[in-house]
Amino acid sequence: MTGPTGHADQGVVVTGAGRGIGAALARAFAAAGARVVVNDLDAEAAAAVAADCGGTALPGDAASAEGVAALVGRARAELGEIDVWCANAGVAPTGGADAPAGAWAAAWEVNVMAHVRAAELLLPRWLERGEGRFLSTVSAAGLLTMLGSAPYAVSKHGALAFAEWLAATYRHRGVRVHALCPQGVRTDMLASTGAVGEALLAPTAIAPEDVAAAALAGMREERFLLLPHPEVAEYYRHRATDPDRWIGGMNRMQRELEKGGAL
Repeated sequence: MTGPTGHADQGVVVTGAGRGIGAALARAFAAAGARVVVNDLDAEAAAAVAADCGGTALPGDAASAEGVAALVGRARAELGEIDVWCANAGVAPTGGADAPAGAWAAAWEVNVMAHVRAAELLLPRWLERGEGRFLSTVSAAGLLTMLGSAPYAVSKHGALAFAEWLAATYRHRGVRVHALCPQGVRTDMLASTGAVGEALLAPTAIAPEDVAAAALAGMREERFLLLPHPEVAEYYRHRATDPDRWIGGMNRMQRELEKGGAL
């Protein structure tokens, strides 16, 4: 494929693109010559980003079955073909095993099922064409975990699992899949995590533009895991090679957060 990955005229859809990582992705793809659809629940934010990067704002729900179908249809009408789908919209509810049912449902719908529903509609044409590209904004929480938010950590693990399944199932048929796994990013979502995010993520947080740059670079190199924070790869290795020691370390961090009143 071309554009940011070789084709200056490819059609790109970015969900959750009204701010943060999504807005940075939309601008980066547009700067690379792509035709970009900017999607967000916040219509004014989507319009502002689209105006800024020369894209097309298609606000609306990118998670429900009806919302995804409407977005795919409208995007195809605008772009002709969707070459790249950036499943970036996400929610980060807090809470543990006692988190309300609504928090779990929202995390599952937006962080996982939005990806599944988009892929279901995109795959037939991609497989017929022999090419397509799916970028899933997973977060390092999908590789590791996120203390203080069971719904977020669990749903992001689900997002990673679905991205892995897509890649393993369809790579030989021309579908390329990427899992974008940043750690702390200076966005409204980080600010909403409160003391936990301040303690765990803020010290090494990077700008959304850095995440977008790392994403496009990783796509050009055809890498599955895109890690804007290189240290996450080392954490992931530790988790895989010595899970008991890794969990022990995370539990020590949990105790420190409790002592400091963050949890």
